[in-house]
Amino acid sequence: MSIAADAAQAELLLDGLTERAAARSPDHIALIQDDERLSYAALHSSVLRCVAALRASGIGPGDRVGYLGLNSIDYVILMQASLRIGGVLVMINWRLVEREVAYIVGDADIALLVTDAERFGVAKGLVPMTVLVDAGHDGRPPFRKWIAGFDEDPAMRMPAADDVAVQLYTSGTTGNPKGALLTHGSLSASLRQGGLSQEKWAEWNDRDVALVAMPQFHVGGTAWTLQTMSAGGTAVLLAKPDIDQILATVERDGITKMFAVPAVLGMMLDHPAAKTADLTTLRALLYGASPISPDILRGSMRLFPNAQFVQMYGSTETSGTIVYLPPEDHDVAGTPRMEGCGRPYPEVELRIIDTEGELLGPGKVGEVQVRSPLVMKGYHKLPEETERTLADGWYRTGDAGFLDADGYLYLYDRVKDMIVSGAENIYPAEIERVLHEHPDVRDCAVIGVPDARWGEAVKAVIVARAGSSPTADALIAFARTHMAGYKVPKSIDFVDELPRNASGKVLKRILR
Repeated sequence: MSIAADAAQAELLLDGLTERAAARSPDHIALIQDDERLSYAALHSSVLRCVAALRASGIGPGDRVGYLGLNSIDYVILMQASLRIGGVLVMINWRLVEREVAYIVGDADIALLVTDAERFGVAKGLVPMTVLVDAGHDGRPPFRKWIAGFDEDPAMRMPAADDVAVQLYTSGTTGNPKGALLTHGSLSASLRQGGLSQEKWAEWNDRDVALVAMPQFHVGGTAWTLQTMSAGGTAVLLAKPDIDQILATVERDGITKMFAVPAVLGMMLDHPAAKTADLTTLRALLYGASPISPDILRGSMRLFPNAQFVQMYGSTETSGTIVYLPPEDHDVAGTPRMEGCGRPYPEVELRIIDTEGELLGPGKVGEVQVRSPLVMKGYHKLPEETERTLADGWYRTGDAGFLDADGYLYLYDRVKDMIVSGAENIYPAEIERVLHEHPDVRDCAVIGVPDARWGEAVKAVIVARAGSSPTADALIAFARTHMAGYKVPKSIDFVDELPRNASGKVLKRILR
């Protein structure tokens, strides 16, 4: 690697983002949330105080630091401090119920958890130390007051590219979520792909104002925050992807870049405020995480007339986006390529493999596999699953698709049974495990069915135990006490038997 390339690589190291930005433009606004506007100098000062607080709490290299809460400036401070000392940040989906949170906390061995008062009851007693981001509980100072009690600690542990930076949990095919290990190297590689593409839409600078409305417990929300700070731009944080706030924020703060899932775009189109809002400052709108309907895409292109549209395809395991559909392949009238995902980033290799492991040519459908520095290190405490998923240096996505003659990727179906609802990845096995716990359920299968608003909705197909007559409402209420709301079946059908093949596997294609 050349000296210039070395310097470019150093500029993308995650642990020093606030330090470099504070040195370049100390008074430039780094983060905005509600009425708070934090400069890079003030942000970096808070990060260094958080470093001291974490060290005083016994947190060191490799220790897991958890965050359970809504999008917030406090999360960004904690993330950067954790990265500087070599800690591993574990972001937990705030929509999970107690048993789901408890599993992740235990699996990750979280040593310190930062959460909020609303979720304190869920997290209480699960970890050695808990800090709240809002008003203190049981006499404890809130997060900002806690770190303000420490002097700045500028020491920084230089990470290796292979060191784990964050641990993000994905829904598990066997019923439990898996902790994907994203490294300093994989996330840094993710941040540099746009620049390597040398495309206009992918350029970032300190004048960019990016909206962070997607949850930061997803790789998209965290990577979007990191991307903004790596350019020295301003990130405007919304606690949740509230449609009223998104439209108002784009207009009020002059948002130039945003990422949104198709479900959010659809709700924006239906919102009355969209008819009068001035959305002309937006220059780039990136979308993805679930399929998008042609009507929503065309309507969004009309809603944001000055924005370049770019579709993104990726996963937690690939540190975010690996394939993109550039603006020139978008048209309000529609183009054939708008039916696909796009082409791979410069440092991403794709191949299509059949069930025998043979390489397939253009137009042939098989499993999509990826080789790239963006791919995760593996799954936490799951060596066999890691070996199976990262076989021969290629990440097996579980998606079925094909490449055309120009190298564009088109998804055909899923190899796995994952349901994508409102950009949330939902694995049926997890829901089936819960439903099987109900005494009136003899057998069940969970599938995704088309939904106009969310892309897909969860449906359960139930075989009741002899002599029992469970109702759909009762089973849905039971499920709601055991899992996050977005996983709960929206509808339930009752059948006498589930269709199965000779080996006993449920034939979900017949159910669908």
